[in-house]
Amino acid sequence: MGLRERLVSRITRSGPMRISDFMTACLHDPAEGYYATGPALGERGDFITAPHVSQMFGELIGLWAAEVWNRLGRPGRVRFVELGPGDGTMMSDMLRAVRAAPEFRAAMDVWLIETSTPLRSAQAAALAGTPFQWARDMADLPSDAPCILVANEFLDCLPIEQWVLRGGEWFQRRVGIDASGQLVFVDDGPRRRGAPDGCDTIVECSPMLANFGSKVGDMISRMRGAALFIDYGSADMAEGDTLQALRNHRKESPFAHPGEADLTAHVHFPTFLEAARMAGAETAPLETQGDFLRRLGIEPRAWILAESSPRQATLIGRQLQRLTAPAQMGELFKVACVHSSDVLTP
Repeated sequence: MGLRERLVSRITRSGPMRISDFMTACLHDPAEGYYATGPALGERGDFITAPHVSQMFGELIGLWAAEVWNRLGRPGRVRFVELGPGDGTMMSDMLRAVRAAPEFRAAMDVWLIETSTPLRSAQAAALAGTPFQWARDMADLPSDAPCILVANEFLDCLPIEQWVLRGGEWFQRRVGIDASGQLVFVDDGPRRRGAPDGCDTIVECSPMLANFGSKVGDMISRMRGAALFIDYGSADMAEGDTLQALRNHRKESPFAHPGEADLTAHVHFPTFLEAARMAGAETAPLETQGDFLRRLGIEPRAWILAESSPRQATLIGRQLQRLTAPAQMGELFKVACVHSSDVLTP
């Protein structure tokens, strides 16, 4: 019995399921979940992340980490951690960049937090010859040294819930089955009366995002250091359905191929950052990816690469635009930093 059939069977037995449970099953089912069976990344996969656009992305994040280490007082030992490291491309680029900071490189223990067996294989190949360790969760990290953690497109995979306003009443949106046995969205409720009448409105929330923000804030405040999260999402409470499935670089219905497509939703950054602050950490002002990368010097870096490889100059220019232009990744993607009180983040 395939994942779709098992989901239908579960709904038939127990009733409509939460969207968060549906996302968890599609992404992490041990037998047929997207990350358990080997997500395809890059041009030939299902989607492209910033590290696959250009080496400049990972290089600048690596230099950011080196500066955090410097502002921590240059400790003799520091954990350098990537959360959700994909196929290892970004870590490889970051480590190449920090060759320019040999004392930082000598002080770091490299850790990858990864649960996917296929992705661990890809990471091992990308980082062949580099000493590193895997962990399955942040809680598995030793706490005897400061921590510098980075994560690109990790928060968007945390499961969400949706609420829909119909005729002045709020209903929780769930996943059910229709008369023909197909997976569909259904309403469960009502949960609250007295809301103003109007057209249908969908609002998303993520208790898991808030819980994760609390864990990050607690870890950083205890261990000292900083955690950098780059993802697509909002700086305010935007309305609308942002749940999407990506397969072969195309958006499709979340119900089209359960377990074969990546499921994500826009990150509500204020929820994440407020939870981190409540847990004892501090947070830097949220900024766009374009502003962040320009502040780190991506434009001079692009010029240097173009001068050293004139035949690649046009391509490098396109990569720069892809990462920073407002109409591409520059504004939709945001950069959030959680840090301890003794770190003024770069």
